[in-house]
Amino acid sequence: MDGVISADFSSEPVRIQGFNKEKYTEEDLPVRIIIPKLALDLAVTKAKIIRGYWEVFPDKASWGEGSGLPGRLGNQVIFAHAREGLFLPLKDIQPEMEIYVLTGAKWSDYQVKEIKEVWPKQTEVVAPTEDETLTLYTCSGFKDSKRLIVVAKRKIK
Repeated sequence: MDGVISADFSSEPVRIQGFNKEKYTEEDLPVRIIIPKLALDLAVTKAKIIRGYWEVFPDKASWGEGSGLPGRLGNQVIFAHAREGLFLPLKDIQPEMEIYVLTGAKWSDYQVKEIKEVWPKQTEVVAPTEDETLTLYTCSGFKDSKRLIVVAKRKIK
C-alpha cells in the first residue's frame, strides 16, 4: 500500500487461491466490525476477487471473498487501510481485547490471541485455517513497509 491507495491487492503478493468455496448468502457475510476498547466501529464490505486479488476500498473495511465466515470454520480475513477512520486504531490493540463481527443475521464475538508484524510476502497469515479464526490485516511499519496482523479466536462462553 506504500502510500499509494490501490484498487486491489495486486501490488501485494497475496494471490487468492485455494480459498473457501462454501456456499453462503448475504445474511452470512460480515457487515460491521466493532472493537469497543479502541472505539473502532466500521462497516465491512465484501471484497471480490478480481484477476486473482482482493479488491481494496479506500474508505471502508473489507471482508475477503472466499475467506472464512463468522460462526464457521476457516480464516475470516477483514482488512482496511491504516488510517484515521479505518484500521489506524489497530496500532493500540492488546491481547484479550474483544472484537465483534456482525453479519446480516447475528453477532460473533472474538478475543485477540496474537498480534504481529510481518513482511508483505508472509502471506500465510491469510491462509485458510482448520478452526474459526478472525484475521485483521493492515499496513504498518516505516512507510507502510510491513503488515500488522491481529489474530482472534471465537470467544468461549
